[in-house]
Amino acid sequence: MFEFAWVWVLLILPLPLLIYFMFPSKAKSESAALLVPNYLKVHSHSTKSLKKSTPRLFLATLIWCCLVLAAARPQWLGEPVSIPNEGRDLMIAVDLSGSMKQDDMRINGRAVNRLVMTKYVLREFIKRRVGDRLGLILFADTAYLQAPLTFDRDTVKTLLDESVLGLVGDRTAIGDAIGLAVKRFDDKEESNRVLILLTDGRNTAGNITPEQANELAIDKGVTIYTIGLGAEEQEISSVFGRRTINPSQDLDERLLIEVARSTGGQYFRARDTQELEAIYQTLDRLEPVAGEGQKLRPLTALFYLPLGIAVMISALYALFYLLKQVFSNLQKSNLPSTQSNISSAPRGHK
Repeated sequence: MFEFAWVWVLLILPLPLLIYFMFPSKAKSESAALLVPNYLKVHSHSTKSLKKSTPRLFLATLIWCCLVLAAARPQWLGEPVSIPNEGRDLMIAVDLSGSMKQDDMRINGRAVNRLVMTKYVLREFIKRRVGDRLGLILFADTAYLQAPLTFDRDTVKTLLDESVLGLVGDRTAIGDAIGLAVKRFDDKEESNRVLILLTDGRNTAGNITPEQANELAIDKGVTIYTIGLGAEEQEISSVFGRRTINPSQDLDERLLIEVARSTGGQYFRARDTQELEAIYQTLDRLEPVAGEGQKLRPLTALFYLPLGIAVMISALYALFYLLKQVFSNLQKSNLPSTQSNISSAPRGHK
């Protein structure tokens, strides 16, 4: 919706016209008492002056109107946007260890590794978390904060898409990932602290053990949801023919179950893409996004449009006047030489 913030400023639009009639120029008042004998000649001269001044008067009127419109602060109010009353601080920790390259997952019938599947499903989950502050932790040999808690979900999604296997090593530091998340939550006094931890193995590296990190999470009130990734059966080819293996035999489910239970969270098992999608839908119910709160209408200021038009017209007119003066001076400088040529021409005898 278009509106003026200071609509009362428009009342000064006719101000130049009022000044013109209330305080007439001296030349105009004296000309009314003059008796002109040669009316046609003066009338012709006045008509030419009027024609010359009409464009200037039009441009001055246009500039004045644009300046008044800019001073009235035109603005555009957008559609109302809901601002949640209270969001969550939700940290996502993704395993980038070497075992995540196992291609035992499928997306639309195509075999992909565990990391690709995780990215595929997480994108939609991140998109739905409107009003939550999201953060991203990547861990392998140790844990790194890839994205601090932020409302910018697109940035979190982009940083997740750019993550690659082997970025932070090949082993698995589950304890470091939990400890780093707790530390980041500790900077925020008032928040609902939730950690979603995705891994496909067991703790094999790190500076603190998962048990120590779990104690810190309990003490700081962090709820942890753990997700174990990986299929339970996969057929592989070998010199002895095709055989079935369990690619998730290194998954430490006991640890993940204990961490989730002790912090008030829940453990999930994701054997394929469909199960992981269902897990995130369940998380949406367990940790729903904040309800609608106050309404906010985004405001876009438009004062620069009439102001820019006024400045542009003024600049163009000034440039035109300057060029006109230069051209006029050039003509005057050439006039004496022309006259001298005429005076020096031979005169005829009578």
